[in-house]
Amino acid sequence: MKNFAFIDSQNLNLSIRALGWKLDFKRFRTYLKDKYDVGTAFLFIGYIEGNNELYKYLQEAGFICIFKPTLKYKDGTTKGNCDAELILQAMIEYPNYNKAVIVTGDGDFYCLVNYFIEKKKLEAVLIPNGFKFSALLKFDHTRPYLRYMNDLKKKLADKIHAKKRP
Repeated sequence: MKNFAFIDSQNLNLSIRALGWKLDFKRFRTYLKDKYDVGTAFLFIGYIEGNNELYKYLQEAGFICIFKPTLKYKDGTTKGNCDAELILQAMIEYPNYNKAVIVTGDGDFYCLVNYFIEKKKLEAVLIPNGFKFSALLKFDHTRPYLRYMNDLKKKLADKIHAKKRP
């Protein structure tokens, strides 16, 4: 058995873009494998009609995409919060992995992080933006598990396709 990653794609994408760069998901998948021994990586993402090329790219990069239907609001915004799906999948898969790597800076996952710490099932919480993440993840008992992506730009930035890919 290897480690599994559970990735909040919305938090990851928006946080990395707020740092001024774009993530190369193929390189990120390799990084997860090499650094954290991640054999299976679940990527939780809102499904938007017309983004099939993006979804194909993510799957070819080695992610198992878990889609959630999105809602389009009158103001033009789209919402597809995948928090419940991530937590549910992490628990469904619980017996199938040694440790979990959770990729998010969202405090809604505090309960999952805390549970995994108690059960000695947490490898790391990979925070996309160490300058801006939930205070719920900053407690003394969670700090030893926090890792930050801020300094990974040289290693993980998408330099070639940044302007082509959505």
